[in-house]
Amino acid sequence: MKPRIYTDTSVLGGSEDEEFCDASRRLIDAFVAGELILVLSELTLRELEIAPEAVVRSLARVPEAHIELISVSAEAEELAAWYVREGAIGASMRADALHIALATVARVDVLVSWNFKHIVNLKRIHAYNAVNLKRGYPLLETRTPREVPGDE
Repeated sequence: MKPRIYTDTSVLGGSEDEEFCDASRRLIDAFVAGELILVLSELTLRELEIAPEAVVRSLARVPEAHIELISVSAEAEELAAWYVREGAIGASMRADALHIALATVARVDVLVSWNFKHIVNLKRIHAYNAVNLKRGYPLLETRTPREVPGDE
């Protein structure tokens, strides 16, 4: 089975950022080739509505057959609220908490992000995963695009 990779907006935007473009583009190429499944949430799609056209074109390269769309569910909303309640993240960063919750509820193989402050941050990863375990969810693997399969 192909790895299912939840990709937040920062990764897609990273395809047009000098610092992050190489790794982001390699990951997108892996989605295009069907080596990995892009798990895309309606939250990410909403955030992309204000993204530059070049970022939207990067996503458009990925065939629909290689994309798994997930909706924002009451279960994910509740889990995101637990992250805030437990102090894993501040209330003002609710969208980031929801990305983590969506990936957790969808039981993806990996969540990838360039958001080092709120998502790919060891202290926060431990805090999110502590909540996940308390609430009966599995640990969530969280990485940058540089660390996922296919980026050797």
